[in-house]
Amino acid sequence: MSENSPAAAEVAELGARGLAFIAGRPDLTAALLEASGADPASLRRMAGQPEFGGFVLDFLLADDRRLLDFAAAEGLAPEAIMHARARLEAGL
Repeated sequence: MSENSPAAAEVAELGARGLAFIAGRPDLTAALLEASGADPASLRRMAGQPEFGGFVLDFLLADDRRLLDFAAAEGLAPEAIMHARARLEAGL
């Protein structure tokens, strides 16, 4: 899949919104740092990579509470987040 495809752009946008959501919650920020194995500076560099949106969505999808809280904050159905990630995985 091209990194400029609609699915990639959608996931990148959703991933950026997910990262903003995480950044506003110290407990989630700490958990994301632990999950990534990165320090804050490295995480900022990683955020510029095309695949980072998928990583953020995977992090949110890994925990029901995270997913539900993010979906509510964004006004999205949790399924919309799962479908966006699945479309990225499928290359659509």
